[in-house]
Amino acid sequence: MNGKLYLVPTPIGNLEDMTFRAIRILKECDLILAEDTRTSAPMLKHFGIDKRVFSHHQHNEHKATAEIIRFLNEGQQIALISDAGTPAISDPGFFLVREAIKNEIAVECLPGATAFVPALVNSGLPADAFCFEGFLPVKKGRQTKFKKLAEEDRTIILYESPHRLLKTLEEFAQYLGEERQASVSRELTKMFEETVRGTLVEIKSHFENNTLKGEFVICIAGKPATVKNKNKYSDAEE
Repeated sequence: MNGKLYLVPTPIGNLEDMTFRAIRILKECDLILAEDTRTSAPMLKHFGIDKRVFSHHQHNEHKATAEIIRFLNEGQQIALISDAGTPAISDPGFFLVREAIKNEIAVECLPGATAFVPALVNSGLPADAFCFEGFLPVKKGRQTKFKKLAEEDRTIILYESPHRLLKTLEEFAQYLGEERQASVSRELTKMFEETVRGTLVEIKSHFENNTLKGEFVICIAGKPATVKNKNKYSDAEE
């Protein structure tokens, strides 16, 4: 049997969001690669999954990938999971997938939980065209990124941590305008799930007066379309 790499989404908070197929793949595979084995252990135990679990995270993925490719070439079936959500979406996975493809190894990503999709749908902002930015640069390139996003006409989606949320909202208000419509979701699928909608200033004010806890997804309306010529049809009408 040829080896195969499976990317398996795991719940972002609510264990009921685990799919039957994901459980089956994890039970049938030869080994599991987990971003943090301590985080994944309770989830795997909950679903009765007893497999070898190796650590695979951003600090060791380049070093470990050569051995994983060797296992796959030997015919092993390997599943990659992240701490929560779909692997390679702002989590380790891209490098391994790319190397597997280079080595003509089959790769299959299961559909499943990811945070930005429900946050986008909950936002009420246009979902027909959007750009996903993941986490913004912390220092180098941050200002450049804001200037670029200020010209984006699609809905903007990004992840943010609790201790940087207020700063990020303030910077977006500075570069995109205080009245730009936005939505911030936190603790998605969990007991205290919350989505706050309004202008960037209104949302910042809300979180200044409430506990900052959990993972945050920010959705921001794209740059409003401008009418280049208000009298575009005036000549024809006359």
